[in-house]
Amino acid sequence: MTMDAIFLQAVVEELRRELTGLRIDKVQQPARDQVVLLLRGLRLLLNAGASAPRLQWTQALRENPAEPPMFCMLLRKHLSGARVTELAQPPLERLVRIELDAADELGRAGRRTLVLEAMGRRSNLILLDEEGRIIDALRRVDAELSAARQVLPGLYYQPPASVGRLPFLEETEEGFREKFAAAPAERKLDAFLLDSYFGLSPLLARELAFQAAGDVDCRVFQLRDPETLWAALDRLCQRVREGRFAPVCLLREGKPMDFACVPVAQYGGAAESVPYDSPSALLDDFYAARERQERARQRGADLLRTASTARDRLRRKLALQEKEYAGTQDRDRLRVCGDLITANLYRMERGAARLDCENYYEDNAPVSIPLDPLLTPQQNAAKYYKRYTKARTAEKYLREQMALAERDLAYLESVLAELQQAETEQDFLDIREELREAGFLKKQRSGKKGKRERAAAPREFRTSGGLRVLVGRNNRQNDQLTLKTADRRDLWLHTQKIHGSHVILRTGGQPPAETDILEAAMLAAWFSQARDSANVPVDCAEARFVKKPAGGRPGMVVYSSFRTLNVTPDGALVKGLEAK
Repeated sequence: MTMDAIFLQAVVEELRRELTGLRIDKVQQPARDQVVLLLRGLRLLLNAGASAPRLQWTQALRENPAEPPMFCMLLRKHLSGARVTELAQPPLERLVRIELDAADELGRAGRRTLVLEAMGRRSNLILLDEEGRIIDALRRVDAELSAARQVLPGLYYQPPASVGRLPFLEETEEGFREKFAAAPAERKLDAFLLDSYFGLSPLLARELAFQAAGDVDCRVFQLRDPETLWAALDRLCQRVREGRFAPVCLLREGKPMDFACVPVAQYGGAAESVPYDSPSALLDDFYAARERQERARQRGADLLRTASTARDRLRRKLALQEKEYAGTQDRDRLRVCGDLITANLYRMERGAARLDCENYYEDNAPVSIPLDPLLTPQQNAAKYYKRYTKARTAEKYLREQMALAERDLAYLESVLAELQQAETEQDFLDIREELREAGFLKKQRSGKKGKRERAAAPREFRTSGGLRVLVGRNNRQNDQLTLKTADRRDLWLHTQKIHGSHVILRTGGQPPAETDILEAAMLAAWFSQARDSANVPVDCAEARFVKKPAGGRPGMVVYSSFRTLNVTPDGALVKGLEAK
């Protein structure tokens, strides 16, 4: 879901209390559609992405690119040191203007305006000068993209055109009754509200229908008393006018599915409603998982495709090898056929299509052996012996190749699990390098060596007992943590027979408390493919009992002297253990 105008109003009112008067210390652009303004230690996020346009305070730390984009450099030039004087939102518009007092490069006082248009696929972030001319925009819109409204440097800024519907805050009871009387009888109540009024989101329209009729699918002709719908709409109007917002996040099976700035009852027991004191805090939590998946899609799409293609190819190859291997298990029959032909040469004639004889290996049971009529009896026997020898040799070869294929298949499955949990651009770079070293990606040409990026540090947490916990981000880092970083007395944890990160609990040579071990096991379960499962088995062993098998792929180890704990991953607990 994208932020509606009413929720945006709740955010603007929250921001206005703290934002006005602050100076912009830094400007960052961690992603193409995101700009972060740092003001006295506070982070203001302006997101102009099509899927999640919004404005909010944020606690999330976002990694910035090595070289800032051109739009970021432009904002730094005009906004560094600027003071926020006003934060304004036109009524029920998904548009916010941030007015700033700014000085130019010569120190002369001036004004700048930063406009966020949070309008789905038409979202944009635009910088204006004191005359209202466009200095530049995150997305330039020329006449080819829009004949009605261009967004180009040098043009005067024109706000988006009105949709022509009546803002619901301006409606009267008489006007509502007229519209309801003229509505098609088969029209659903929520569709009637969306058709008639500006400023309502589909979620709120359904909620008003539910409050009026007890059913989100109720149609106009089914509503016995239109007064109930007007009462629900009027209550919402009073809430918005008075600023009585109550942000709630809706969860389904523990996963965020929607949010609103007023209580939502339409889902009943099918969704959990979690209240928040701050709309910005709600947005941080709601979009955290979505942004992680989006970053994985954007930055790791090619890696996912490469690893998935290689995995699928290996699965097909392994299936063929297993079929061929099953065929080699019948090779003794070929040797027996050769022996029986040799024993019956005296009774065979050249050109025969089969040999009917007694199988002295099975109590002289009768047997019929197919022959090649173009070969002599001796050549037919040699052919069966040759096929037997070939099958025996193939069995050994196939067993070795199947072991290698199963090893590589397990490795690629672990890489795919890493990609699902990758958080930063450096995580993807490290995984790319890992696949390159493993031979699943082409190595860079020696003449085109780029600068080698420093590998990302492992994730770090602190247990409630104060012990450090290190969690690997990829297979190479898993090897580094387990085989080099960990002290022999530290504890190593990993999900049992489930792909996931290696977790090291630094004990300092002292026996850790059971609570510390359980929290480390929780981290191992969370950073694995079993994140959404319950009672996840996690093996725990001292690091000295964990070894690297000969020829093992990165991240693969064998271990002994371990015990197994069963834990259920808890995202809130994991967040609370993050090292500050």
